[in-house]
Amino acid sequence: MSVTAQQEWLTRAERSNRAAIKLIVWVAQRLGRPMARLLLYPTCVYFVLFCPTATASSRKFLAKILHRPAGFSEVFRHYYFFAAILLDRVFLLGNQSHIFDIEIHGEDVVAATFASGQGCFMVGSHLGSFEVVRTIGRRKPGLGVRLVMYEANARKINSVLSAINPELNSGIIGLGNFDSMLKVEESLGRGEFVCLLADRSLEGESLLHCPFLGELAPFPLGPFRVAALLKRPVVLMFGIYRGGSRYDVHFETLTDFTDIERAERSQMVEEAVRRYVVRLEHHVRAAPYNWLNFYDFWK
Repeated sequence: MSVTAQQEWLTRAERSNRAAIKLIVWVAQRLGRPMARLLLYPTCVYFVLFCPTATASSRKFLAKILHRPAGFSEVFRHYYFFAAILLDRVFLLGNQSHIFDIEIHGEDVVAATFASGQGCFMVGSHLGSFEVVRTIGRRKPGLGVRLVMYEANARKINSVLSAINPELNSGIIGLGNFDSMLKVEESLGRGEFVCLLADRSLEGESLLHCPFLGELAPFPLGPFRVAALLKRPVVLMFGIYRGGSRYDVHFETLTDFTDIERAERSQMVEEAVRRYVVRLEHHVRAAPYNWLNFYDFWK
């Protein structure tokens, strides 16, 4: 079976070096964030020059936002935002969220959902930082936050980050395991928030093609089908990096499958995906350099 561009991220070799990651983490922990950020400049220049596939994908994406060809400085900035967001995970996992200026939008949405005690799905994307969103969850006493993710394509960096905070792995439900959905259901039963990033698909997963930045792009139906099957509300989450030490965290109500009837399920799932894509495009246009999908998203 051929692999589509949307599923390419599953099979692409992880373009990172464990020793280089450890060096940046060591500098971050010993010398601080400002010194570690200096290392991002040569790293990003390397990726712009020597990673032609990812760079071409960045140029295609940025051209849709800028309505013109993207230059070297704009592609460099795209990589730099990616690297800065990744570096900040070191400090967020190290319980140093106090060094960041984090503004929360829609906190009442989360508070109301948490108060219901039924658990919910929080759906995001590879836009900005999920870690800063999870940090907000850790501030709320009694709130459990679990991330459902495909772990195989990020083993190197996750192994290093796990050494910073061993609780990282305990908060992750790995996709593709025989008991994945059982763990999701158990987490929801405990009133926890189960988080998924719904802009990438697994091989063989059903897709819905939606207009996105002027061109049809495939989006997976799976995350929303699970939410509908388990009859839970869905909240959107975006952790947008604004430069420097600033992040904006957005929470928005997307849909509520609590009282859904079986006959309505397919239609409501497709409507939820379309609403998700509309809101994703809104935030992408507002903060394009936070887009962390470095492959041809539309192919």
